[in-house]
Amino acid sequence: MSITIGPYRIEGSLFLAPMAGVADFPFRAQCRHFGADYAVGEMVSSQPQLWQSEKSRLRLALDYEPHPRVVQLLGADPQALKEAFHRAKQAGADIVDFNMGCPAKKVCNVACGSALMRNEALAHKIIRALGQASVECALPVTLKCRTGWDGSHKNAVTIAKMAEEAGFSMVTVHGRTRAEAYSGQAEYETIAQVVDAVKIPVVANGDITDANRARAVLNYTKAAAVMIGRGALGRPWVFAEMKAALAGQVFCLNWSQKADAVLTHARAHYAYYPQTMAARTFRKHLLWYLEDFPDFALVRSSLCQAQTAQEQYALLVKYFHSRGWCLKSDGCL
Repeated sequence: MSITIGPYRIEGSLFLAPMAGVADFPFRAQCRHFGADYAVGEMVSSQPQLWQSEKSRLRLALDYEPHPRVVQLLGADPQALKEAFHRAKQAGADIVDFNMGCPAKKVCNVACGSALMRNEALAHKIIRALGQASVECALPVTLKCRTGWDGSHKNAVTIAKMAEEAGFSMVTVHGRTRAEAYSGQAEYETIAQVVDAVKIPVVANGDITDANRARAVLNYTKAAAVMIGRGALGRPWVFAEMKAALAGQVFCLNWSQKADAVLTHARAHYAYYPQTMAARTFRKHLLWYLEDFPDFALVRSSLCQAQTAQEQYALLVKYFHSRGWCLKSDGCL
């Protein structure tokens, strides 16, 4: 299975979601290593003054990113978004994705993300502006949205049709409304309706954590691909597990291999972030990775309290060695 986005042909149907604060370059690289076919960068605000922040600078550091390099924009002003599209091209983006799916209060309170789904007139203006920017920059544009604002206002089909008419190359739909955030269970009927309504590729997102669910969602919705978000937290190898299972094979890592994967991610993370941030920003990944590791409770506090990458890494290696796991790493950072 493959998807064409502008000049890019994506082979495969397993995509990594653009989770803000999580799906940074080191994590995307880790997921790609384990078989993710496509990955979207973390969202970047369209406000020009924020592009100079350390957070935006890191999110737009695309030099080592494999092609296609995807930048996701967030905003509610059509002209500002159009200008941000041009800046994304200058930063090295190959594809621009527009965020109409984030349910976070701090995003929706400023009428961005999934809040736009309750303002179809503004959403239409933005989508048309981004379609024009796509033509001007000769870069494809894609959209990520939700099923609607709430259960009584599901308008993903309408939004997807707007995107198709404006020249968007792909639409990803999360199977929840803004009101549901991440609670309850994702539904896929609306996604299937979007697939039936448009000719551009549609990607299904929401609660896809294993191969059985991925297969079921692809079969039910007829979507071109599935997007995995929370299912990859602490489990980047979920892509390899899914890919193998969908091909009728089995992929399974032992504890030593999982430990090596954690260390590989740690080294990449420490190299990517300033030393003042590296250990602190890797804590969340460690908590996800090691949640089910034997005797993790004994080292959890010390790992979270480590102030430097060197200290955190040494504690990790010591913990793994204490379990008798054979590591490829020599224990040095």
